[in-house]
Amino acid sequence: MILEMKVPSPGESITEVEIATWLVADGDYVEKDQAIAEVDSDKATLELPAEASGIITLKAEEGDAVAVGQVVCLIDTAAEKPAGSDSGSSETPAADAKKIEQEPSNDKKETPSPAATTYASGTASPAAKKVLAEKNMSASDIQGTGKDGRITKDDAIKAVPSMGTPTGGRRGESRSRLSMLRRKVAERLVSAKNETAMLTTFNEVDMSAIFKIREDYKEAFKNKHGVGLGFMSFFTLAAVKALQEYPAVNSMIDGQEMISYDFCDISIAVSGPKGLMVPVIRNAENLTFRGVENEVKRLAIRARDGQITVDEMTGGTFTISNGGVFGSMLSTPIINPPQSAILGMHNIVERPVAINGQVEIRPIMFLAVSYDHRIIDGRESVGFLVAIKNALENPTELLMDNDIKRALEL
Repeated sequence: MILEMKVPSPGESITEVEIATWLVADGDYVEKDQAIAEVDSDKATLELPAEASGIITLKAEEGDAVAVGQVVCLIDTAAEKPAGSDSGSSETPAADAKKIEQEPSNDKKETPSPAATTYASGTASPAAKKVLAEKNMSASDIQGTGKDGRITKDDAIKAVPSMGTPTGGRRGESRSRLSMLRRKVAERLVSAKNETAMLTTFNEVDMSAIFKIREDYKEAFKNKHGVGLGFMSFFTLAAVKALQEYPAVNSMIDGQEMISYDFCDISIAVSGPKGLMVPVIRNAENLTFRGVENEVKRLAIRARDGQITVDEMTGGTFTISNGGVFGSMLSTPIINPPQSAILGMHNIVERPVAINGQVEIRPIMFLAVSYDHRIIDGRESVGFLVAIKNALENPTELLMDNDIKRALEL
């Protein structure tokens, strides 16, 4: 029986995916539920499992865009598993190695093909020699792409004569197709710049109080909850407090209407193997420090392992992006549409600041909030960022209700 495997729908509103990588070759025997391909949608990279066991016939190439429901491969379920396949072999790797050693080698019996020795590496074809002579170039100046390193006419045409001081360095280039996910991210970023009245306001925050809390309680927190007490829980809960105080920032435009939310779904930008991922912490207003840290860890691991789902990245009413982990001092984050604002975190640097008329060295972080001026006024954006600053500089009072141990569930 020949089973037609069709592209399943990875999520609502997704009509096509792209074959990123085939994990099997045409004619391979595959087991049921074995991952046979990685497919890119405009939101995530997902694995495509085999629907049955059998011999597979591929019907799409890597890089092909295929519609949801389209046949991408055939599986002959009547085919028997080949004898001696890796999964069915009873021989151990050591036995296999010993078997190979005992088999006579035929290397010495093979003779080079005449065609393989016709041209030495770096030899130019007659047509290439003519082009190189016109450019006043030597065959030794370029790398051939023909068989055995032979320089073709196309190599000679593409060769660039050295101008000025010769460097002797390589001047190659490569071209690769952007994944569907990366193309979609690019489209969304351009759309955000073109379709929103985006402005950015900046401020700075003294991280001394948070440093002190983490220094005093991070070990106890980790020992009890099995997760570290990082900065994201402080920033997430500070953002929630500010969003509740300035609901326009927790809103978005839909045509000629503004939609406001009474919940805070916080998107967190994380870097995954396939690029930027933005999973969502649902109902962050109901989470404690432990709850936020557990969720951040869970989503970061799933993004890193390529297991994040479309549903986990769908929605979100506000985004937090932490460029500080890469060393960024200050940046202008781009709004994650259709949201109306995004908070940018940056690196923490000890700086001299004036405290009660005295110069002190404090750990300072620059903050940035980019917002859609169509629905968020300057007063609201500045007030929102100041509210975050105040919560971070006074976490015991504003985020922990003056009871640190209770807030940390210690």
